[in-house]
Amino acid sequence: MPAPVLSGPQYLNAGLKLVLSPGLRLFVLLPLLLNLILFSAMIYFSVQQFSGVLATLMGSLPSWLSFLEYLMWPLFVLLLLVVVFFSFTMLANLIAAPFNGFLAEKVEVVARGQDDFPPFSWAELVAMVPRTMGREMRKLGYFLPRAIVLLVLTFIPVINLIATPLWILFGIWMMAIQYIDYPADNNKMSWQDMLAWLRQKRWQSLSFGGITYLALMVPGLNILMMPAAVAGATLFWVRERG
Repeated sequence: MPAPVLSGPQYLNAGLKLVLSPGLRLFVLLPLLLNLILFSAMIYFSVQQFSGVLATLMGSLPSWLSFLEYLMWPLFVLLLLVVVFFSFTMLANLIAAPFNGFLAEKVEVVARGQDDFPPFSWAELVAMVPRTMGREMRKLGYFLPRAIVLLVLTFIPVINLIATPLWILFGIWMMAIQYIDYPADNNKMSWQDMLAWLRQKRWQSLSFGGITYLALMVPGLNILMMPAAVAGATLFWVRERG
């Protein structure tokens, strides 16, 4: 067994290899396609709206200020990239949640060599939506109060010096919760029991959450790393629970 603080990268790497295998690609490609369609539509709509607002604004300004248009477009693109980067993980997780549940099931079958789950069907996928959405809302309910407290600390002099490392540590912890919750939910483990188990495996959890946190910060790579994190978290679940 690897040392607890080194186990995270190994689980994520093993998860990446699994999701690239032929039998699991369906659960990666479908949510990926849905996310690409959603974000393409959002970007197109945003560009169209900004173009109309900018045209109206420039029409009300004197001609000698026309150079402002060449400054505002780069600023808009930068803002759009920031918004897409920070909203991608949250929205993508919501859209992919039912697929991630099935992906976690199939990875667990591979890891255990034993299939205790019902076979994949579209009806079963649709039936999973309310449960997985409810679990995602539970994660959001866990995240928001703590994020608000950290946000308040950020504006308090002196105390705000520790706000940044606390944000990073909290983000790492949330990554562990986000992805290990899929196999835990499939195995009917309650939310509180799942949190208690992660605390028992604190160093392993932070190791996995940390490497996942870093991987998801890389634009482009984060699209593939999300299903890899689901698979890696499932391997974490199976092996750490023995």
